[in-house]
Amino acid sequence: MQSGLAEIEIGILLWIQEHLRFSFLNPVVQFITSLGDKGFFWIVVCILLFMFKKTRKIGIVAATALAMNTLIVNVILKTQIMRIRPFVLEESLSLITRLPKDSSFPSGHTSASFATAVILYKGLPAYVGIPALILAFLIGLSRLYVGAHFPTDVLAGALIGTFVALAVWWYYKKYVYKDLTKL
Repeated sequence: MQSGLAEIEIGILLWIQEHLRFSFLNPVVQFITSLGDKGFFWIVVCILLFMFKKTRKIGIVAATALAMNTLIVNVILKTQIMRIRPFVLEESLSLITRLPKDSSFPSGHTSASFATAVILYKGLPAYVGIPALILAFLIGLSRLYVGAHFPTDVLAGALIGTFVALAVWWYYKKYVYKDLTKL
């Protein structure tokens, strides 16, 4: 039996599983969560931004934020914290996505999504930035829905990704592209 915060979080995940999972919704949420796999979707977005002179700077800043986030989350934090996944701790919690191979804390899908989406929000028009933030939020929620992460993993991922994005934006604006503004 778990104690403290883990018990509360397992309870939240079981409630999601019992009250919010629907067979017609599962494929939609599984698709949304797959957009965060290995940051592939966000890498493609960065590449697309590189292709056009008008958005190239934003693409470079977004790619830097994504790379820094990957270093911090996947190389440093996940390997040091080694938090067990919730479906391992609670047998009645079913995982409805591919079996993750790394540790649970923080959510890499969520942090990568926020690291990139915050840059897009800061550097591109609202019609691009706002949907990017919404997608990042949905990817984070999807990690709870599929049973892959604890709520604190997702919250930490969102906060870390946002912090990394803001730090990278600040650095580029101060030292590299002094004219870096919203397009």
